[in-house]
Amino acid sequence: MFFESVKIMFLGMGSVFIFLAFMIYLTKLMSATILKYFPETPKAPEPTPRAQAKRSDDKAKVAAIAAAIHHHQTTQN
Repeated sequence: MFFESVKIMFLGMGSVFIFLAFMIYLTKLMSATILKYFPETPKAPEPTPRAQAKRSDDKAKVAAIAAAIHHHQTTQN
């Protein structure tokens, strides 16, 4: 009885292992086929942001924070 349960366990685990191995190879085959017929296009390099634009963004953030603090302080009193 015990050996039959071990045999069924190995049969189940073996079938799952074979299915997963088959699925891995099938996925690799599908990826290779798709890349063969639809190659990835190279992406254009992103333009580098200028330092001056960053400074103006920082000034706008500081102004917004200062306005929020001022509004909070005036509504508390």
